[in-house]
Amino acid sequence: MDKDKQIDFLAIGDIATEPFIKIIDAEANCDLQGEHCKICFRFGEKVPYESAEVCHAVGNSPNVAVGVSKLGLKSSLVSYIGDDTVGKQDLESLMKDGVNVDHMKIVPGMESNYHFVLWYETERTILVKHTEFPYSLGEDVPQAKWVYLSSLASNSIDYHKEINDYLNKFPEVKLAFQPGTFQIKLGIEALRDIYQKTEILFCNLVEAQKILETEENDAVKLMTMLRSIGPKNIIMTDGLRGAYLDDGINIWFIPVYSTSSFESTGAGDAFASAVVSALILEKDLKEALTWGPINAMSVVLQVGPQKGLLSREKLEEYLTNAPENYKLTQIK
Repeated sequence: MDKDKQIDFLAIGDIATEPFIKIIDAEANCDLQGEHCKICFRFGEKVPYESAEVCHAVGNSPNVAVGVSKLGLKSSLVSYIGDDTVGKQDLESLMKDGVNVDHMKIVPGMESNYHFVLWYETERTILVKHTEFPYSLGEDVPQAKWVYLSSLASNSIDYHKEINDYLNKFPEVKLAFQPGTFQIKLGIEALRDIYQKTEILFCNLVEAQKILETEENDAVKLMTMLRSIGPKNIIMTDGLRGAYLDDGINIWFIPVYSTSSFESTGAGDAFASAVVSALILEKDLKEALTWGPINAMSVVLQVGPQKGLLSREKLEEYLTNAPENYKLTQIK
């Protein structure tokens, strides 16, 4: 492999434009444990909102690609857009943030993804509509040190097989996988080859339950169950409760860096981008885990998933000045 052509990081997954609509007249109905909440509006009436801010080039994989770029690494994205104004704006946004777009696919006559984020208090509900693009990885995608795979539309099963072929072609590539909604719905068996090639599986606790089709809520047990389907390492976040790492030998826990939050979109993507960047920079996995909550903390203080993404200098500054309780602990 020509080292000049090798890239640090390659993200694969859908891209979208998302207006963030700040709702002021609604209510959240939750169960007795404060979970399984639903956002409610008055039916058949005009619902006032406070503000709307359009965010371009977002989605799990684009967010992580931008996060890695901001941390100073060579980052590329493989994704699909239409030949429309929305797609053009997505490309411009990626290039502005230093993401390589040589492998972006523009499909004439198709619409770029456009989602709507309903932002109420610190949480968000996203209205999604994935355009079913004619996915094909092609033969010109170079070897990367790390590949990050996340959300794709429901017609992507053959595309996953092409991604698996790419990983077979370049066995030294390390895969980070954060299953999106449709990938979870496809089920474990359909993506078994991907799970078995995964160096790090990123998910939150609720996603873990959905992947495994279980109501188990013990974090340690869930990670053990996830490891049984193939991934080498599991990193599972649990909101303000913190995050866990199962490295196959021990279970580690890291608390959140701060409980302050303005808007929660993109926290998991910021977390993943920081962890993978640290690994590319040859940090060990336990040290890399300490990077994740810092990037996530910064993102949730801004609107949208990318504004708060940190530079390496700023992230390391936060790490140096971390609160006394911000420590990695072994729990098993």
